[in-house]
Amino acid sequence: MGFTRGRSHHGDLAALRVPGTAVFLNRGKQTAPLAMRANVEHNHVRHEHIVIMSIETEPVPRVAAADRVVVDSLGYADDGIIHVTARIGYMETPDVPGTLAMLDPAVTEGRLELDQASYFLSKIELQRGDEPTMAPWRKRLFIATSYITADAAEHFGLPRERTVIMGSQIEV
Repeated sequence: MGFTRGRSHHGDLAALRVPGTAVFLNRGKQTAPLAMRANVEHNHVRHEHIVIMSIETEPVPRVAAADRVVVDSLGYADDGIIHVTARIGYMETPDVPGTLAMLDPAVTEGRLELDQASYFLSKIELQRGDEPTMAPWRKRLFIATSYITADAAEHFGLPRERTVIMGSQIEV
């Protein structure tokens, strides 16, 4: 496998396409993951196989294996980018690598290299701004509660040594 550099639809040089699989966790498929955009903008690379994965918690204790995963090529069957929706029950713990291992290579535009895959998480950090969007005490409380989160890599069962967290800041 080699490295290739393609051209964007505007004719500009696009990101360098590197071997391997990148998995980006995202809330849905309507927008590109923040970490994926940041990786292309800052590192000027994209992986040969890209999985954008969303996890939906259903109002049932457990989801049957046959109903667990939906794969979407996002309209382009040969670009190496797919969207995976994993459905889990409210009693289940998300296992991203385990879920991806269940996928048939015929629907993932080739074999995903999960034993060496890189996992990317997006983190949005809230910052206090000067705009009067809410009372100052509410801003402080809102920002303070945004830091009370579980370790996302651990929650999703991601291997720490291959997980990258890319962030952005938003003023409130």
